Amino acid sequence: MTRRQRTTRPFLICLQLLLALPAAGVAQAVDTAGTGAIIAEAMDHSEVMANLRELSDVIGPRLSGSPAARRANDWTAQRFRDYGLSATLESYPFGVTWERGTASLRLVAPFTRQITAHSWAWTAGTSGRTLRGPVVLADLSTPDSLARYKSKVRGAWVLPRSSFPLWNPDGPAMTAADSANLKEAMRIRQSITADTTPAAVYARRQYTLDLPYVLKAGGALGTLVDGAKEHALMTMSGSPNRVSPLPNLVISHEDYAMLERQVVAGAAPRLEGRAANVMGRVPVQQWNTVAEIAGSQPGQVVILGAHLDSWDLGQGVTDNGTGSMVVLEAARALARSGLKPRRTIRFILFTGEEEGLLGSRAYAAAHAADADSVQAVLVLDNGTGAITGQALQGRDELAGLWHDLLAPLASLGADSVRSGSKSGTDHLSFLPYGIPGFNFDQLPRGYFHTHHSESDTYDKAVADDLKQAAAVMAVTAYELANLEELLPRGPKREPEKVPTTPSAAVTTH
Repeated sequence: MTRRQRTTRPFLICLQLLLALPAAGVAQAVDTAGTGAIIAEAMDHSEVMANLRELSDVIGPRLSGSPAARRANDWTAQRFRDYGLSATLESYPFGVTWERGTASLRLVAPFTRQITAHSWAWTAGTSGRTLRGPVVLADLSTPDSLARYKSKVRGAWVLPRSSFPLWNPDGPAMTAADSANLKEAMRIRQSITADTTPAAVYARRQYTLDLPYVLKAGGALGTLVDGAKEHALMTMSGSPNRVSPLPNLVISHEDYAMLERQVVAGAAPRLEGRAANVMGRVPVQQWNTVAEIAGSQPGQVVILGAHLDSWDLGQGVTDNGTGSMVVLEAARALARSGLKPRRTIRFILFTGEEEGLLGSRAYAAAHAADADSVQAVLVLDNGTGAITGQALQGRDELAGLWHDLLAPLASLGADSVRSGSKSGTDHLSFLPYGIPGFNFDQLPRGYFHTHHSESDTYDKAVADDLKQAAAVMAVTAYELANLEELLPRGPKREPEKVPTTPSAAVTTH
């Protein structure tokens, strides 16, 4: 062993031991003074259900780009002002609007029956025609599988993949074989998106964007979407970033599975369908509602957020009228408590969330220069259920701090802190800028039955849960606003690149 080796080896051993240790926690004293007043205001004087009723029963569903979405922006801005906050609307480029028209679908062979159908958002209608043809089952999940089925779609209604098995919730428990079959189906479905590198994600999104143009060029009549919920509930999605020139109709899982069985059995199902939708021709602006309680030491902010837009099969209550009205109620509780936060607390009701986090992405990009002055972003977007705690979104070093933040809320059942990342909601838009972003954990309360479906209605809201959620959001925002220091920044990266137009190879057809 050389002298250099003798000198460096102990250093390397120490370094390896240090790297093996868990990340050090972030230690800051949490000031809980005043949290009792906030909790009392939210729990004992709540206006959350009255506001939710106005939003859902008077304004109604709030599809981004619709007049109702703008009415919701204006109404919420005024409600913030009624509570003593400053409020404004911030615009962002959205894309073309889309208006749902009537849709009808009828099975004409091997027997006749009306099938309930709804147009997938931002997809074309049938130009006043009734389109008749056979049903074909294909696998269009990848470009390779598309190549195998492309020649079979001409003049046909297309099932673009096999239905995913849904277990009868009223039937007997799964056997071991049933569980194994479900696990294998899930493995196959998940394998398509297993590669999460930016290039692979972008390629999949581009393929999804191109697919309806390829099918239209191949002569397909239209495509069908599995409703993917039990008891004939539907699901809904779509985006101005994924405009389709081909009719695309959502049908119930039960009807989708029936058509699949008929095709496999050689029963030759045939459909006739018609849809009337109105696609905008010129890109438009949409708005986020932004309000705030000014801090005593301006320059830094805590953001509470939820999305105000919804799908339009129901009333958009659990997704996400509840979340947006909880944020409004948290603002009311803080304002009425008379407490003055050190940092400004900003309340943002985003639109365009359902179309791909468009409003929050636009807000985060427009305010990127201020990212290092944002203490944290706290979002609520998992239905009407009470908050149970916080998922750390990869920031496990903040576990101790979150335990302290939630300590005053233990009697409300909101004291769980777990290592986990939440997906699919507006907090994600802020992470590329290094801003700590979180989406609260909530009781499920049937969320995955109601969201995006015709069953997403006011009667599903749970009043006591929403009062509790408002108290939790208000308290944690106030505590974060009063911490001595900013939270450590997360890793920064380029925001995801999202394709918005078909590739050149498709548009030349």
